[in-house]
Amino acid sequence: MPVPPSEPRLTSLDAYRGFVMIALAANGFGLAATAKNILEKSPDNVVWKAIHYQFEHVPWTGCGFWDLIQPSFMFMVGVSLPYSYGKRKAAGDSYGRLLLHAVVRSLVLILLGVFLSSNSAKQTDFTFMNVLTQIGLGYVFLFLLWNRPVWLQTLAAVVILAGYWGWFAQSSLPPSDFDWSQYSLPATWTSLAGFEAHWQIHTNPAAEVDRWFLNLFPRATPFVFNKGGYQTLNFVPSLVTMLFGLMAGTFIRETKSRGTTLGGLLTAGVVLLAAGWAWSHFGGCPLVKRIWTPSWTLFSTGWTLLLLGGFYGVIDVLGWRAWSFPLVVAGMNSILLYLMGQLIRPWTRDTLLRHFGENWPKMFGTESEPLVMSCAVLLTFWLFIYWLYRQRIFVRI
Repeated sequence: MPVPPSEPRLTSLDAYRGFVMIALAANGFGLAATAKNILEKSPDNVVWKAIHYQFEHVPWTGCGFWDLIQPSFMFMVGVSLPYSYGKRKAAGDSYGRLLLHAVVRSLVLILLGVFLSSNSAKQTDFTFMNVLTQIGLGYVFLFLLWNRPVWLQTLAAVVILAGYWGWFAQSSLPPSDFDWSQYSLPATWTSLAGFEAHWQIHTNPAAEVDRWFLNLFPRATPFVFNKGGYQTLNFVPSLVTMLFGLMAGTFIRETKSRGTTLGGLLTAGVVLLAAGWAWSHFGGCPLVKRIWTPSWTLFSTGWTLLLLGGFYGVIDVLGWRAWSFPLVVAGMNSILLYLMGQLIRPWTRDTLLRHFGENWPKMFGTESEPLVMSCAVLLTFWLFIYWLYRQRIFVRI
C-alpha cells in the first residue's frame, strides 16, 4: 500500500494554540493580580483598570480577553479535527476505528477533567464544568459531524442554538421576592431583568439540571450551585463552537488560495461577531460566557475566527514565521503545558523562591510581584517543553 504524502502542519494554528496555552499556563501573566495591587494605591489609573478587566472573567454579562481563552481552546479542537482524522483516514484507518478513537479520546478528556477538578478536594469531585470535560462531552458528536455536508453542519448548529435558546426562553422565572442571599452573591450583584432574566445565574434551567444530575454522584454534601455559575450543559452550545472550528478547519484544509482562506476567516469572524452582539444588544439573549448562551457562542466564535485569521495572515500568507517559534513550541505540547499549569504551578513557584530567594520577584516593586513570578514560572515551563520539542516528544490524547 503506498504511503500517503505527509500533510504539512498548519503553523498558524500551532501558534494560536501556543498563545492561548501560554496565557493560561502563566495564569494571565499575573496581570490581574498586579492590576489589583496597583489599583489599591491608584484607583483612578485607567490603564490598569482596563488591564484588570481584560484579565479577569466578567461577573456575568459581557466579554474580556480572559473570557475568550476557553472558546479559543474549544474552537481549535474543531479546527484540528479534520487534520487529525484526515491523516488517519489517509493512512488506511476505517471509519469504525476512527469512531472508536474519538470515543476513547472523549472518555479520557472527561476523566482527566474530573481528575483536575478534584485536585484540591478530599474525594473525587464529580463536576463537569472544566474545559477538558466540556470538550470530552461534545467530542463524539463533533466527530459524527466531520466529513458531512456544510449545509448539514450549519443546520445542526442552528438547531442546537435555537433549541437551547428556546428551552431557556420558556423557563419559569423566580418570584419577585426570591431570596438571592442563599447563593452568596456579592452585595454589588445586579440581577438580569425582564426577558433576559431567563439567563440569570443559579436560577436558569441548566442550573436546575445540575441540582439533579450532579447529586447522582457520591458527594460529601449535596450539590446546590456552582459558585461561578458554570453548568454541565454548557457543552451543548459549546459543541457549536467546536463545530464552527471544524467547519473552519475543513475550509482551510480544502481551499487552495491562501488569500481566499484569509478572506473567508475574517469575513466569517465579522459576521458571527456582529450576529452575537446584535442578538444580545437588542434584548434577545444576553452575552454570558459562564452558561455559554447562544449569543455568546456566535460572539466568541467571531473573535476566535478573527484571531485565527490574524495568525494565519501573518504566518501563512505573509510568511513571517520566525517570531512565532516560542508559541509553536508551546502549541505542539499544549495538553502537557495545560496540565503543568493546573498541577505544578504552585510547586514551581515555591521551588524558585526556595533556591533563588524571596526578594527577586519584587525587583520592580511589590505591586508587580505577581507579574514577575508568573513570567518566571512560565519561563521554567517553556524551557522544559522546549527540551521535549528538541527530543521530538509530544504528549497527545
